[in-house]
Amino acid sequence: MSVNRRQFLALSGGLVAGASMASETVRKVNPKSWAVSAEGHRQADLQNGTFLNPVLAGDYPDPTILKDGDDYYMTHSSFDAAPGILIWHSKDLVNWQPVGPALAKPLGIVFAMDLVKHNGRYYIYIPFMKAPWSPPLKSFANIMVIHADNIEGPWSEPVDLNIGGYIDPGHIVGEDGKRYLFLSGVKRIQLSDDGLSTVGEVHHAYDGWQYPDKWITEAYALEGPKLFKRNDYFYLVSAVGGTAGPATGHMVIVARSTSVQGPWENCPHNPIVRTESEQEYWWSRGHATMVPGPEGNPNKWYMVYHGYENGYRSLGRQTLIEPMTWDENDWPVALGGDLSAPLPLPLAAGTTSRPHGFTHADDFSELLLGTRWVFFGASANEQQRLSLSNKTLTLVASGSSPADSAPLVQTVGDHAYEISVVVDIDADTEAGLLLFYNSRLFIGMGHSKQGMVTYRGGKSSHWRERAPTTNTLHLKIVNDRHIVGFYYSTDGIDWQRHGLRSEVSGYHVNTVDDLQGLKPALFACGKGQARFRDFRYKGLPS
Repeated sequence: MSVNRRQFLALSGGLVAGASMASETVRKVNPKSWAVSAEGHRQADLQNGTFLNPVLAGDYPDPTILKDGDDYYMTHSSFDAAPGILIWHSKDLVNWQPVGPALAKPLGIVFAMDLVKHNGRYYIYIPFMKAPWSPPLKSFANIMVIHADNIEGPWSEPVDLNIGGYIDPGHIVGEDGKRYLFLSGVKRIQLSDDGLSTVGEVHHAYDGWQYPDKWITEAYALEGPKLFKRNDYFYLVSAVGGTAGPATGHMVIVARSTSVQGPWENCPHNPIVRTESEQEYWWSRGHATMVPGPEGNPNKWYMVYHGYENGYRSLGRQTLIEPMTWDENDWPVALGGDLSAPLPLPLAAGTTSRPHGFTHADDFSELLLGTRWVFFGASANEQQRLSLSNKTLTLVASGSSPADSAPLVQTVGDHAYEISVVVDIDADTEAGLLLFYNSRLFIGMGHSKQGMVTYRGGKSSHWRERAPTTNTLHLKIVNDRHIVGFYYSTDGIDWQRHGLRSEVSGYHVNTVDDLQGLKPALFACGKGQARFRDFRYKGLPS
């Protein structure tokens, strides 16, 4: 059985959500102006001492962040991606560079984790969910841990903690010096001193904070516990309201105690973060971790959490940061408002530039697997399908359609962009270029000896394009604020527009009931091999 996050919440707390095929409604919000990279994709650092969220644009949900001296490290739910668990590094909380993936082989769908450092060693506590492509797992949700002496790895193989039926682990060292994991619900279990096994049983830890019944949410769904010690208190930060569904659902709540055993006192101004209206720019804000800021001020802290962009749920849940402080009673207070306006950089701009992200274009001179590209729904041996030579990526065909082909995907975060690639196929191979949400929902073009195949809504379309019969074809997709057009060419100079345009604002979680984002993808199915050259990406004005 394969259970996604929203189905898990239904099983554990009563989440019921109908799928809507309606397109996304773009609300009237203030126009935005981000900095742009050389490729044209948006960046948060405005180069004037301020930044504008998101700090990581695109599908980077459930952020877990670690402050390690002057460095910050962050990772996110990687779900069906392999290699998975991409770790990021920053000095200032705004500009981030990829370190690399921590999980080399797929074991299951990776949900919200906790990245921690204890006694000089790094740990990532990971929930794995069963998937059709995963090896056998004991439960539909299984918490394991990987560890490393260096944040760059090598990371250990996953160690099974034999915790079944829970997600969202949060690590803390208690007042007794013992290590604990808090779990969805919010439950608690003690860990061994080395953090690689459990001691005793799972116990109920916290009842949550109840919001007014008239608030429009998806479900109560108490989840995402993240803990830290400050002064005399342990603080428990969690989420309620559901991670998707209505725009006003998700929220951040806080409780504290002098002991990890409780009792927990709720913050008097809960929720400290919530989208109060669908007119706001960021929807479903929640799943927060709190960290001290980079300048050493004991009252200057930040929250890192995710949210959907108004009108662009198709991009997935994006990583946001918000400044916060502490009131006279040592309760946290959010300072960012609705995040629609630029905010001061956490660390003042210095004399050296701070690079951010990675380029999306790929000449295939090196294989950036786990950073630029990942397989979606990969088997343990999926990487054997790949090889590079002479700036050409060769991909052995798999499956009978894009749905079961384990395509290569990459995360992007722009409202408008164009992508293109050169595809060369064997006689029995179909290969092409997609915008891929999951195995049930994608759009794009396939190239085969029988002609071009058009995909829309996760199915082959009745449309038949009279593309030229050739082994090699240039393919291009333009996604202009959800209006998607296809193009093809024999030489990459003279382009023929495909006769079909589509609108994809409905390609999101509330349509297909799966927490992903719409992403560029390369696929090869059938038999034989396909060869890809010169993948190009260009962000367009939005």
